Amino acid sequence: MNQSTFTILLGGELRLTDRLQKEVAGTRFIAADGGMRHALALGVVPELWVGDFDSTPTDLDDSFPGVPKQPYPAAKASTDGEIAVSEAIRLGARRLVLAGALAGERSDHELQHLLYAVSLAEAGFDVLLTSGTEEAVPLIPGAIDLDLPKGCLFSVPGFSELAGLNIENARYPLMNFHLPFGSSRTISNVAEGPVRFSLESGRAIILARPYDLSGV
Repeated sequence: MNQSTFTILLGGELRLTDRLQKEVAGTRFIAADGGMRHALALGVVPELWVGDFDSTPTDLDDSFPGVPKQPYPAAKASTDGEIAVSEAIRLGARRLVLAGALAGERSDHELQHLLYAVSLAEAGFDVLLTSGTEEAVPLIPGAIDLDLPKGCLFSVPGFSELAGLNIENARYPLMNFHLPFGSSRTISNVAEGPVRFSLESGRAIILARPYDLSGV
């Protein structure tokens, strides 16, 4: 088991794909409220279950009687997901897989997960958000290589003005590009295989759909 990699089970959609199962294999698990339902699908037993439990089906309690529960009031200053991440960091996490962070019924939660992931990356953590079929990785100053299949669709929306943006091995490569805040210039690109991203300044998120090869 990788003691420093934690999978946080969140309440959004999750599909059991090969890429998802590879990412979570051998990790430690913490469930946030109704995200515990994904533990059943994955066949894992989290070491901790946190939240206000307002979105937890009653039958989940019977399925995981031995998992320690850490309850919080509904009127709290953080989301269940942020609490779960904080617990993972307290337990030694350096890499975080936020499973169920994308899609689902709450777009406000999805947006918050994306913003929070960028702040975690700035604090030095390695973060992946996934629904199984879609993946997101923060892009901050520095470089990152993503193993994407040829024809995979991806986008790089900026959360600020971006300077010195490079996207290599893509259908629409960019070199030392300046992206104004709010521009759609980096939406809907296509991977030619593994893609290298680098950035001089700014904050962004890479959103990829590894199983959507409609760009081939």
